[in-house]
Amino acid sequence: MNKGFRAGVCLVLALAAANLRAEVQVVDDAGRNVRLARPAQRIVTLAPHMAETLYAAGAGERLVGTVEFSDYPPEAQNVRRVGGYSRVDLEAVAALKPDLVIGWQSGNAPATLDALRALGLTVYVSQPDRIEDVAREIERFGQLAGTEKIAQPKAAELRRRQAALRREYAGRPTVRVFYQIWKQPLATIGGKQIISSAIRLCGGENVFAALETLAPTVSVEAVIAANPEAIVASGMGEERPDWLDDWKRWTRVTAVARGNLFFIPPALIQRHTPRLLQGAERLCEQLETARSRRPAGKP
Repeated sequence: MNKGFRAGVCLVLALAAANLRAEVQVVDDAGRNVRLARPAQRIVTLAPHMAETLYAAGAGERLVGTVEFSDYPPEAQNVRRVGGYSRVDLEAVAALKPDLVIGWQSGNAPATLDALRALGLTVYVSQPDRIEDVAREIERFGQLAGTEKIAQPKAAELRRRQAALRREYAGRPTVRVFYQIWKQPLATIGGKQIISSAIRLCGGENVFAALETLAPTVSVEAVIAANPEAIVASGMGEERPDWLDDWKRWTRVTAVARGNLFFIPPALIQRHTPRLLQGAERLCEQLETARSRRPAGKP
């Protein structure tokens, strides 16, 4: 075997090894095996929280398209829009020639995700249902984009913060919580919604945890009957909604009687992103305030 032939064989083997190292395989939240020949360079996200998480994973520069209301970090506001999460513009997505589309299992229509696959696009489906899922998602996005060196420390930081909250509040007396998303219709969260995970982390109990729907509507009478010790509202903006004070007329509700009407900006707790830990930290403080307002002798 001459030297030239051996050198050629070595080069082929080296290139093959490099390609193997570049290949990415990740199982998404729908249980599908997502395979890329190399880390994604052009990514489209179909929900605001996924754009934010992509930046946290160090892959924001790979984001070429996203949906309306993708406003954090500020750089995301300059990314091309492809419709809204509930009405994705398929042609706009395809025109961007992404090598990866990240879809939202509970927010995007299944037909939309199927149509994108039919166009030959690679789709990763995301559904973080618990706080710990956010850290895992950062890691997966890092794998998909080849930015593990940034994503892994970020995920580890979130896990440390979550563990610190669990240590501090796990043994605290339970606080029954009504979380209000909106007034008309009166919307709350079910037990499988990620905010319920934050409530549990803080030693609280979602009074409507038994409901299967992620964002069910309830009646005022049902809230009164549940008699929460704390009412936490978010709304749609960064200011405390005026309708939170509408509960003050129901003075027999424990949360009202003790002044436990709290607000958390929706961006900190209603998006499945690393900022959810900020919202959880604020929520834990609010529930601790509710405990401090209990009459003497009551657990």
